[in-house]
Amino acid sequence: MNSLIERVKTAMVGIGTGWILVLMLVLSIVSLAIMLERSWLYWSLRDDMDELMRDFGRLLRGGDLPGARRRLEASRSAEAAVVVAGLVESEHGVEAAQEAMEGASALQRMKLEKRLAYLGTVGNNAPFIGLLGTVIGILAAFDELSKGTLAQAAGSTGGASQQVANQALMGRISEALVATAIGILIAIPAVAAFNAFQRIVRGTLANTEALGHLLLAHLKAIPLPAGEATADAAEGSKADRTSARKDPPEDSERN
Repeated sequence: MNSLIERVKTAMVGIGTGWILVLMLVLSIVSLAIMLERSWLYWSLRDDMDELMRDFGRLLRGGDLPGARRRLEASRSAEAAVVVAGLVESEHGVEAAQEAMEGASALQRMKLEKRLAYLGTVGNNAPFIGLLGTVIGILAAFDELSKGTLAQAAGSTGGASQQVANQALMGRISEALVATAIGILIAIPAVAAFNAFQRIVRGTLANTEALGHLLLAHLKAIPLPAGEATADAAEGSKADRTSARKDPPEDSERN
């Protein structure tokens, strides 16, 4: 077991922390690219939702469904794209419109949350990667210290050699601390961007739900056509007659 531990330690000291620094540099570049791309996407989808809901509600109350659709299509927001899908299917009924909006909302959510998992993963794990570099650096520092101690015990080093060993030891320790610092510096903006983007996604979905309920409320308030209303009335009368036949009058029961 001691031999195995020594081999692992030798391998870790041998590879050093350079590869960890390169890895974290790559992760930071990719994270920055994702943050810029997501920021541009959310900026391109922005719209004044208060004004959009006022205009959409006014057009619905006026019965101008084509105008309401044109107003939504003129908006570049994800909310408008979802409600347009429901408005297109509104002629087939409320349930069809609701199903269409749920499907469109799922697609928009996938679009908005794309690549956010990478930011969350980097934010959670970058400090641990830096800590790994720190551990390797500390092992290298102790290895340098043990070499200097053995050489000093053998009496083969002078003051100059001891100074070189101390410099190497300090260099290893500083390298270890740099790895941890870089990991933290990568994690902080990644976590901050992840939380900010998640808040934007939640706000967008909430606005979508509010706009969709405005459409559904209008569709449910539309009176049924005359044929359907007559059929519903006939079914109601038939149900009343059936109930009357099943339930005899109270007077008959007393007699």
